[in-house]
Amino acid sequence: MDLVLATQNKGKLKELKALASAMPDLNLILAPPDFDPEETGSTFIENAVIKAREAARMTGVLSVADDSGICVDALDGRPGIHSARYCLGSDGDRRIKLLAEMAAVPVGKRQAAFVCAMALVSAQDELLFTCEARWPGELALAERGTHGFGFDPIFCPLGQAGTAAELEPHLKNEISHRGQAWRQVLNFLSAAAAQA
Repeated sequence: MDLVLATQNKGKLKELKALASAMPDLNLILAPPDFDPEETGSTFIENAVIKAREAARMTGVLSVADDSGICVDALDGRPGIHSARYCLGSDGDRRIKLLAEMAAVPVGKRQAAFVCAMALVSAQDELLFTCEARWPGELALAERGTHGFGFDPIFCPLGQAGTAAELEPHLKNEISHRGQAWRQVLNFLSAAAAQA
């Protein structure tokens, strides 16, 4: 079964492929190079639906999208849905900005959570499934670790000694917000295939 992943992010593709190993007939494909929908939603779910619909429209293939970000309690949930557009530049620039905004916030008051919403849209533009998952933790005082991408080097997951970027990739994939949401999508696809 072909499934378009509504992104150009190869890091996400690698993570989701690893977690889909139990479904060997699932062929994940990145969205076309000119895929760039305007994310005008006010929630993670709304933005995931926008991206999945656009990927399905462009390809004529079953499509899945995720919209994810980091929500920081001390910043009233920011950067939230604006995480990828938090500032111009690279992932590193966005981490520097977030650490600077949090510089005066002491340990114990740096709670945050990664959030991931996913939406599945059919080739005929039918919204089939949505879900959302949270990965709670707190912000580190400085970057640590070399795995992962985005805000991983400054996010310390609840119950873990280090940052998300210090976790072995297979463990991160098992417990992360994206891993949790993706398993819900895979369960939906498996159930649908069993009924077909």
